[in-house]
Amino acid sequence: MGKVKAKDVSRLKPKKKCCRKKTRCMKCPVVIMRMQKAEAKGCCGKELKKYLKVARAA
Repeated sequence: MGKVKAKDVSRLKPKKKCCRKKTRCMKCPVVIMRMQKAEAKGCCGKELKKYLKVARAA
């Protein structure tokens, strides 16, 4: 898949089922949902990178 920018994660098509590994993948439905919420709050740039790190660590 290569590197995906934090601003593009919310537009990805999620997988059918969450893998629930310690570090979630980018296409995990949970990560995509959390990134959509962060964008709805009005976050951009470095804030989105921080939210992506937190969303994947959960």
